[in-house]
Amino acid sequence: MGLSVAEAAVRRGLHLVPVSFSSREKVKTTIQVGQTDIRIYGPSAREDVLSSVADEFPDVIVVDYTAPDSVNSNAELYCKLGLPFVMGTTGGNQQLLYKSVQDSKNYALISPQMGKQVVAFLAIMRIFAEQFPGAFSGYHLEVLESHQASKKDTSGTAKDVIASFEKLGVPYDMNRMVKIRDPDQQLEMVGVPKEHIEGHAFHLYHLTSPDDSVSFEFQHNVCGRSIYAEGTIDAAIFLHRKVQSKDSKRIYDMEDVLREGYMR
Repeated sequence: MGLSVAEAAVRRGLHLVPVSFSSREKVKTTIQVGQTDIRIYGPSAREDVLSSVADEFPDVIVVDYTAPDSVNSNAELYCKLGLPFVMGTTGGNQQLLYKSVQDSKNYALISPQMGKQVVAFLAIMRIFAEQFPGAFSGYHLEVLESHQASKKDTSGTAKDVIASFEKLGVPYDMNRMVKIRDPDQQLEMVGVPKEHIEGHAFHLYHLTSPDDSVSFEFQHNVCGRSIYAEGTIDAAIFLHRKVQSKDSKRIYDMEDVLREGYMR
């Protein structure tokens, strides 16, 4: 995701700060994105390097797609250094994450889903559930989601959709969710194109009436990472505007970005 976001930033004409981080200490030292050579540092260098970045690039927006177990420590560091950040990773202690931003009066955009069109779908489902609670009472729900093997946590998108279905009257045990991470199953059972095995998100929600006479399916399939990268750039531009205007609100999500329309 880091590389995809960097490439999207270059396509959109943004200035790419030549710094990134890895969870491993020993990594390839540089990668090239467009005309920019990006130096990659290990986790032990985070604070010193980010402190220098904050001094050299006062308008910087940090983009974070870290692993779930690093969410809170990363956010605390950004808040300590006063670095506004966009975080698109699920996991971590969400209550502590929001508290870190609020207590520091930092700016952040936090969303488990950065694809704008998927966020719009989630909002539609939430509004649907609010307007018609219990509309699917008695129905049975089956959920299947497939992601690349490197995704360790349960899809936050699936959790949000299921929450809406529960308000619509369909109880669901999260332990029943079918989570596909095996590449062979993804090819044969799910139908993921081979070239996107390492980066995809396929979701299927199947509802059946009590007598099996009626069924509904909701499906959204994403190949690659471009939808998330483009949404992340919109989020970064949006957050920069809020920082520049000294907006009183400090924590945003992707629905806030959608409400303001296309970012230029």
